[in-house]
Amino acid sequence: MKGGQPSSGDAAEAEPATGRRGFLASLGPGLVTGAADDDPSGIGTHSQVGAQFGYGLAWTFVLSFPLMVAIQQVAAEIGSVTGAGIARNLRRHYARPVLWSMVSLLLVANIVNLGADLSAMGAALALLAGGNATLYTLLFGVICIVLEVALSYPRYASILKWTTLSLFTYVAVVMVAGVPWPHALRSLVVPEIQFNAAYATAFVAILGTTISPYLFFWQAGQEIEEQHRHHTKPLCITPREAGPELKRIRTDTLVGMAFSTLVSLAIVFATAATLHANGIFDIATSAQAAEALEPIAGRFASAMFALGIIGTGLLAVPVLAGSAAYAVTEMVGVAGSLDAKPLDARLFYATIAVTTLAGASLNTIGIDPVRALYWAAVVNGVLAVPLMAVMMLIVRNPRAMGRLTLPLGPTLLGWGATFVMFAATMIFFLFAL
Repeated sequence: MKGGQPSSGDAAEAEPATGRRGFLASLGPGLVTGAADDDPSGIGTHSQVGAQFGYGLAWTFVLSFPLMVAIQQVAAEIGSVTGAGIARNLRRHYARPVLWSMVSLLLVANIVNLGADLSAMGAALALLAGGNATLYTLLFGVICIVLEVALSYPRYASILKWTTLSLFTYVAVVMVAGVPWPHALRSLVVPEIQFNAAYATAFVAILGTTISPYLFFWQAGQEIEEQHRHHTKPLCITPREAGPELKRIRTDTLVGMAFSTLVSLAIVFATAATLHANGIFDIATSAQAAEALEPIAGRFASAMFALGIIGTGLLAVPVLAGSAAYAVTEMVGVAGSLDAKPLDARLFYATIAVTTLAGASLNTIGIDPVRALYWAAVVNGVLAVPLMAVMMLIVRNPRAMGRLTLPLGPTLLGWGATFVMFAATMIFFLFAL
C-alpha cells in the first residue's frame, strides 16, 4: 500500500547481504537508469547508426562509457549526500531563472521523448499482433500511469529492476545476426572516421541518447527514494556511513552504464550485420528496424527486436515521466515521491499523468514523433551542458555536500564529460541546423 508502514519483508531487505546476494541487492537506481537509457527512441538511433554506418561508429560507445559513469555517479551522489534532488539543490543554491529554465526545457524534451517512445511501442505491438498502433500507443501510456500511481515504491522498484531483463532480447538478436566478430571488435578501438555532416550528426546523436538530462533527475530522485525506503538519513548528516554507501553507488552506476553500453553495441552490431550488410541504410524508427530485420535475419530476430522495444519502453516511459515529476515538485518546493499516496502528492502524480498523456497524444494531433525527436535532441543539447556544469558546481559545494564533496579525480572526469558534451553540442549545431 502506498505510503504504508514498512513490512517485515522490508525490514529483512534492509539487513546487509554478502556475496552474490549482496551484489545483486546493491543494484537499483543505477541499473534501472542505465537500462532506461536504451529506450525505444535510443534503440531507433542506434539502429540507424548501425544501418547507415555499419561498425564505423562503434568506437563512440567506448568513449561515452566513462563519461556516462562519471556524470550519473555525480547525480546519484547529489541525491544520496544532500537528501535532495537536482532541482531542489538548484532552488537552494542558485538563481531561480536557472532553475525555471532548466526544468522547462526538461519538460519539453521529456514530453517529446515520451511521444517517440510510446509511438514506437505502439508500432512494435502492431507489428507483432496487428491492430491500430495509435490505440496501442495510448493504451501503453495509460498502463504506465496506472503502474506508477497504484503500486508502492518497493514493489514498483522491483518491477523496474526485473524489466531490465527485457534488454537481453537484443543480446539474443545479435547472436543470430551473423556478426563478423573480428571486424566488429576491432571497430571498438580503431575509429573509422568520416568527415561529413551525416557522420558528425550521428556521433552527436549517440552522445545525446547516452548522456540525457532526464537520467540525471531520475537517478538523484531514486537515491532519495531508497533513503526513505530504508529509513536512513542523507550522508551529509551521517558522513561516517558514507564509505559503504558511496561504494554501492559506484558499483550500481558502473554496472548500469556497462549494461546500457553493451545493449547499445548489440543493437548497432545486429543492424550493421543485417541491414547495412544488405544495403538498407535508412531506418527512421526502432519499429522500422524490427520490420526490416525479418526478411534478412528471420521472424525470430524481428519478433525479439520488437518485444525488446515494448519491454524497454515499459521501463523508460516511467523514468521519463518520473524524472519530470521529481523536477517539477522540487522546483515549486512541495513533497513528491513514488511511495506517497496519490492524494498526498497531487502535483507529483499529476505531472506523471499529464506528461505521459501529452507524449502519447503527439502523433494523434498530427505531430511526427520522429521529427519531434530531432527537436528533442536539440533541447537536450541545450539543456545537458549547463545542467552538467551546475551539477559539477553542486557536487563540489560544501554548503550542499558538507564534508563529502567530490574528490579531484572524479571531478576532472565529470568536467571532462561536460566538455565533451559541449563540443558535441557545438558540432550538432554546426552540421544539423
